[in-house]
Amino acid sequence: MDRLALILLIIGGLNWGSIGIFQFDCISWIFAGQSSIGSRIVYTIVALAAIWCISLLFRESDELVTEA
Repeated sequence: MDRLALILLIIGGLNWGSIGIFQFDCISWIFAGQSSIGSRIVYTIVALAAIWCISLLFRESDELVTEA
């Protein structure tokens, strides 16, 4: 679950980078608009992954090593 959440955050970060640098939203381009249901689902899943990754900040470093 941790790896999946991190992958989703990387995708979200790359999308935000493309918005900041090129003013191009990849997700809205793929799903034909920022308010389309597909875009909203992807944005929500990435947000849930970010919430999940908050727990990584509070875990002991020994727990993270043994899970990998």
